[in-house]
Amino acid sequence: MGKYFLAFVPEGFIQERGQGLKELLKTNYGVKYALKSPVHITVKMPFTYNEKKELTLIKALSKFSQSFPPFKIKIHGVDTFSRRVIFWDVEAGKELLDFQSHLKTFCKRELNLVDELSDRNYHPHMTIAFKDLKEKNFDQVLETVKNHQISEEFIASQLSVLKRNEGRWVELYRLDLGTTLF
Repeated sequence: MGKYFLAFVPEGFIQERGQGLKELLKTNYGVKYALKSPVHITVKMPFTYNEKKELTLIKALSKFSQSFPPFKIKIHGVDTFSRRVIFWDVEAGKELLDFQSHLKTFCKRELNLVDELSDRNYHPHMTIAFKDLKEKNFDQVLETVKNHQISEEFIASQLSVLKRNEGRWVELYRLDLGTTLF
């Protein structure tokens, strides 16, 4: 069984800036867990799936993705989930919320995946620091992230399928919205 999740992974400036910030937090505060994945917006929480049926998964997700046109996503500001997660905030636009809602239903009905609590209470964001974020450093890390916040937008034109490989999340496929891979 493999471990997967689905996300929008921006390229270019947003990715570079986010990865650079994560590296800065690792250097200054020892916060490195967020470096295990590219900067992304999760749309389906991690799930296990039979690796022998991986192509079936990709084909189904490709077909699903083709029914949604690309759309804009805006990143603006910094927020937290209590004192355990620091993230760049993502504007919860109608297109993103509709996509995630339909994806959640599709994954449950067509792929028999569990509907996680965070899938039902969706709050789009780009995690910058979590898990190994120490309470004693929280305020300093938060201030650093606020000093490196961005106000950018990108076109979500590809759904990324990420897979856990040797403790890291790697992009396995990018599935175009509005067109099919197969």
